Amino acid sequence: MLVAPSILSADFGSLADDVKAICDAGCDLVHVDVMDGHFVPNLTIGPVVVEAVAKAASKPLDIHLMVQNNPFFVELFAPLQPDYISFHIEEEKHPHRLIQTIRDHGIKPAITLNPHTPPEAIEFLLEDLDMVLLMSVNPGFGGQRFIPSVLEKVRRLKAMIEKRNPHCLIEVDGGVNASNITLLAEAGVDVAVAGSYVFKHPEGVEKAIASLR
Repeated sequence: MLVAPSILSADFGSLADDVKAICDAGCDLVHVDVMDGHFVPNLTIGPVVVEAVAKAASKPLDIHLMVQNNPFFVELFAPLQPDYISFHIEEEKHPHRLIQTIRDHGIKPAITLNPHTPPEAIEFLLEDLDMVLLMSVNPGFGGQRFIPSVLEKVRRLKAMIEKRNPHCLIEVDGGVNASNITLLAEAGVDVAVAGSYVFKHPEGVEKAIASLR
């Protein structure tokens, strides 16, 4: 299980320090949520801030786009060379084209599914993907409760991946903590995104990441 803390829950007044802290604590990826205020009812950060995050991070970036006009945002963030860029299937009319664009930039393409979207919606895209991100909350804000039905969704997606592209990872984001991490692992999750649990843990980020492992 890879651990990808979401900086959405970090202290933006000391963002560089928080990013360094999670990297020093042994995270595998730094999860960056980009929201445009249209696809989701929240605004977060643009490329200038993410560039600063990249400079502070000693681990690769995992950029999650929650936006309209995905191709525009891909071109905006591609120069930062994250490991992954994920976009929402609910917002993209030409996913094959965008997947290839991301890969042409030397970045691993990923697709995100909202809680209500069935995994079958991307069955014929799986062979072209490096990762699928399943939202276990409705996207837009940190600190929400985990939606338990995502466990069945993970199992269904895992079966499809094993058939079509065994190298594709499954990532889950939303309400992940030490109480459900074992269930997620047993269902077949490869990457756990945790924001509030990591950055607001009473014993600090190192203890939080260790407890998820």
